[in-house]
Amino acid sequence: MQPARIAELLAPFLAPAKDASEAAANTAAVDLDRISTYIDLLLRWNARVNLTAIRDEDEIVTRHFGESLFAARRLFPGTSRKDVHSSVADVGSGAGFPGIPMKLWASDIALTLIESNHKKAAFLREVSRALTLTDIDIQNVRAETLNRTFEVVTFRAVERFADTLPVAAKLLAPSGRLAVLISRAQVEQARVALPQLIWEEPVPVPKSEIRVLLVAGRI
Repeated sequence: MQPARIAELLAPFLAPAKDASEAAANTAAVDLDRISTYIDLLLRWNARVNLTAIRDEDEIVTRHFGESLFAARRLFPGTSRKDVHSSVADVGSGAGFPGIPMKLWASDIALTLIESNHKKAAFLREVSRALTLTDIDIQNVRAETLNRTFEVVTFRAVERFADTLPVAAKLLAPSGRLAVLISRAQVEQARVALPQLIWEEPVPVPKSEIRVLLVAGRI
């Protein structure tokens, strides 16, 4: 996919709607060639491994990369993102979203991708090699078996949302943040399931009527 088209599609996710200059600066800071390579690999692997139901390239950019980079921009804002050394865990990473785009946004984070499916984990390893990513750990295990904590824990589009919430919360460091990309209808379920966390107001995802970013921290 052409980098210019990727940049055009990502612009709404990388800055407020009225700030074209910030969108341009943030788009320029994202490695569009790496994203193009990632899309090519995703489409190739998706022909034999069910990584995503989305087949249209434009929709892959907006739904997967746009949403993931929107979350990354909110978690690691502004020019400081280049100095971020947070440990980040992506639970049920699947095809690598939102974890790998977060790594492309804030390259110094220590990223752990947790994916129990062997074929999907193999895809994540291939993407990591192709994009020459460093400080990335692919754990081909169930998240509940990990005995580690992280400063940021994130997930999206998991099959068992209610079951994943407490598992993700257990991975949080004492001052950690949980960031989930979900539908607006799931917000109250998250708050009820994890009342021990302090929940921020949900932030609408651009170009979507139902998707939001919901962030919480420990009390």
